[in-house]
Amino acid sequence: MSSRISCQVSDGSPTVVRLGGDLDLVTMRSVHRVLDRCLAAQPDALVVDLADVTVHDRLALSVFAAAARQAADWPAVPLVLCAPSPEAAAWLAESTTCRVVPVRRDCDEAVRVAGAAAAPRLRARLEPAAGACRRARELVADACARWSLPEAVGPASVVLSELVGNVVRHAGTPMQVTLTLRRPWLHLTVVDGSPDAARPGDPDLRAEGGRGLMLVRELAQRWGSVPAGDGKVVWATLPAN
Repeated sequence: MSSRISCQVSDGSPTVVRLGGDLDLVTMRSVHRVLDRCLAAQPDALVVDLADVTVHDRLALSVFAAAARQAADWPAVPLVLCAPSPEAAAWLAESTTCRVVPVRRDCDEAVRVAGAAAAPRLRARLEPAAGACRRARELVADACARWSLPEAVGPASVVLSELVGNVVRHAGTPMQVTLTLRRPWLHLTVVDGSPDAARPGDPDLRAEGGRGLMLVRELAQRWGSVPAGDGKVVWATLPAN
């Protein structure tokens, strides 16, 4: 991280990131990397404490809106800012950032707001074995029963089993599967240890396989593949009817 800005990450529920130093168009890149790493851990919520930050360029505050927009698709984590200086608070109020990220006057209040916004999650660690897809379908059935989403069982089971099957066939690494309900959406994510991005194939019409991600694309409202640590995450969002 830039020597002109520092951060202290306190893991918990929610995770709290305390920034200190100078925030400008250069150091905002370092802040983005820190927030990206925190979001990759899929915390329940994320609070960013700005009490010790001096903002030198109002455009640098856009780093928080960018992180929140990213988190809305994956990993569906609410982000809350707190304790900005009076000048930074005024800039935030005038910008689009406040439309995306709540701002609270102190850390305690921000923690309460973030905790209240945290979405229910179901997590599981799977090995790249033959039974992984079956286990993925069982997880969907369990989650949909808990959250009263009977109509989502079918499409979500297909999507998650295809995401898991893609890891089994191509990445061959252990994976972290997470289901998150953030109405009106059900978020499905699979994190694996391969850095290779997941892309739909273009199989021959007579080929027996290679259509898994094409099926995900057709069934999901949105989906994507992004780097996460030493590997990647593939996520999909479906309506939570």
